[in-house]
Amino acid sequence: MSELPADQLAAVEDLAHALRSRGLRLATAESCTGGLIAAVCTSQAGSSEWFERGFVTYSNEAKTELLGVSAALIEQHGAVSESVARAMAEGALLRSNAQITLSVTGIAGPGGATPGKPVGTVWLAICRSGDEAGSPLLNTTALLCQWNGDRAAVRRQTVLKAIQAMLAALS
Repeated sequence: MSELPADQLAAVEDLAHALRSRGLRLATAESCTGGLIAAVCTSQAGSSEWFERGFVTYSNEAKTELLGVSAALIEQHGAVSESVARAMAEGALLRSNAQITLSVTGIAGPGGATPGKPVGTVWLAICRSGDEAGSPLLNTTALLCQWNGDRAAVRRQTVLKAIQAMLAALS
């Protein structure tokens, strides 16, 4: 793997510290980034202490088979949607030993755009298991991003924003 950008390295170091200090393990569920977030996380020595696993669910079938995302949900909202991002994050939590998960689904380009969903549209979701009395089993938040640039730029921006969003969720 080539050298990681400095901003990604710094962000993942902060993420590692935040997860370790809270005794949490992370799992990822990635579509448009194809495992890049997991790769950035595991590029750090000692990541086995806080990184549990990564699901690369590029196809709709993989989202359904590996994460339990309903095919009807994908059909109704599209793979690049808040609903599917949330379902991916929740499915990763339920199918791993992690306490917090991160999912990404989007259109990196150059093709794949649809009306209302141009190239660069990405949904991120973070799901955390309920860990306090009276809290719900799953606490899921989602974020819509719209990036400019080519495929590599969209994926690079998504990786950094995903790590930053996870840090924000932990603070």
